Amino acid sequence: MRLTGADILLECLLEQGVDTIFGFPGGAVLNIYDSLYKYRDRVRHYLTSHEQGAAHAADGYARVTGKVGVCIATSGPGATNLVTGIATAYMDSVPIVAITGNVPLSLLGKDSFQEVDITGITMPITKHNFIVKDVNDLADIVRRAFYIAQAGRPGPVLIDIPKDITAQKAEYIPAPKPEIPRLTEYISEKALDYAVELINSSSKPLIYAGGGVISSDASQELLEFAEKVNAPVTLSLMGMGAFPATHPCYTGMIGMHGTKTSNMAATQCDLLIAVGARFSDRVVSKAERFATNARILHIDIDAAEVNKNVRSSRYIIGDVREVLRALNQRIKSTERKEWMSFIRDMKGKYPLSYREDILTPQYILEKIYELTDGEAIIATEVGQHQIWTAQHYRFVKPRTFVSSGGLGTMGFGLGASLGAQIGAPGKRVFNIAGDGSFRMNMNELATAVEYKLPVIVVIMNNHALGMVRQWQNLFYDSRYSQTTIDRGTDFVKLAEAFGAVGYNLTERANVEETIRKAMAQNRPVVINCEIDRDLKVYPMVPPGAPIEEVILDIAD
Repeated sequence: MRLTGADILLECLLEQGVDTIFGFPGGAVLNIYDSLYKYRDRVRHYLTSHEQGAAHAADGYARVTGKVGVCIATSGPGATNLVTGIATAYMDSVPIVAITGNVPLSLLGKDSFQEVDITGITMPITKHNFIVKDVNDLADIVRRAFYIAQAGRPGPVLIDIPKDITAQKAEYIPAPKPEIPRLTEYISEKALDYAVELINSSSKPLIYAGGGVISSDASQELLEFAEKVNAPVTLSLMGMGAFPATHPCYTGMIGMHGTKTSNMAATQCDLLIAVGARFSDRVVSKAERFATNARILHIDIDAAEVNKNVRSSRYIIGDVREVLRALNQRIKSTERKEWMSFIRDMKGKYPLSYREDILTPQYILEKIYELTDGEAIIATEVGQHQIWTAQHYRFVKPRTFVSSGGLGTMGFGLGASLGAQIGAPGKRVFNIAGDGSFRMNMNELATAVEYKLPVIVVIMNNHALGMVRQWQNLFYDSRYSQTTIDRGTDFVKLAEAFGAVGYNLTERANVEETIRKAMAQNRPVVINCEIDRDLKVYPMVPPGAPIEEVILDIAD
């Protein structure tokens, strides 16, 4: 049957199982939005307040569901407003498809109104991108985009569609959604044998797991692997939820804000098994001093990550779940009593701690965990509050932590939490924010109110850009240049102006009552938590120092 390009796009989205889109209309996508009106019974569109919010919502939706998130924006500034969200998804390997409109083909390259080369702009931050110059190619391009976004290491793909392409007609032939194969072709018996030999001969192994475990849906396999190897498990920020934080083998996060136990385990171990992790600078710090006593076994789907930051002794390239399943069949269970006793002693000697005489973010987060039975989905903005969340909320399941790890995008959390709430409507969703990050995209409160999304925003309000201020205090002789933000904003009144509910929280004694009241609401809530400006995130490894040189608190 002959359809317009816009209708072909919608039919192809339905083929891919898409029923949720986030976006903002404009002139270059009017034909697409006209088709969305016709398809409104089958595809739900969420109108965000800003295109960046749409990209972050698609990202949050993808992280909690494992599906591809979809966002749409018009040409020019609409398309460029997606760029930060696309880059965020790229750094964290999140599958999204961004659809942009552009000026008609005859106007391309002529500095036309609202024209940008969005494929050129996004080339470094997408797995692939397309500009559609023939309506007859549109269906195949959409199908390829979704395949690329999901196959191998996931990531964002962009499709740029000139306006006249969406108006022209072509023959549409339906096609089934293809299965996405797991990458197994490089998982050789020889590589597995080498890995088994390393594991079985190790007396002090450490498992370092990252976001690849979650992308691969390999959390159960990781748990079985850890219990069979009988090794401590540490996680990167992106790995939160890949391994239950309540498990005796769990040692906490690793790296700059990792626990003393995790960082010392990396220093003392004789085998470091990296699973779906990329040895980022925030993990290894001083690369030449990282895990110097250990042989390194790297398991990852992306060959480009092997030997990029840290040299590996052995590696296996392939889907993490498939690799762990193969290893679990081959390795033998080992007790390793002495090593695990050392780890238990370290955990007892260096627990995470905080002040108990004032209102603190750590206490608030632990109360949220307690009152939700650990079943909430937690999104974050970026800053001190993000790290406190990773440290003190005990994530026990994958796809329950939604945070910008690689790019560190302030303003990410609110849009992402809305996408998470839409993707998991039966779950309680919190967005843990700092006052600086919240200000960046707080306009998405209007989106939450419009669609009755009961997200609870918890602002750790220290009237400062807390993480930058912490660095200024520790490394810049307390020269607080442009990090104090006493702007007099009343976040409770602001929430109410948007149509949400607002609460002020100033006393530790009122934490439980306030959280319970917020959870009793069936609409968006903002809790403004007034915390001390000089609270810091500890532990912390100074920049450039080896990770065993951990500052536990200011006295260090």
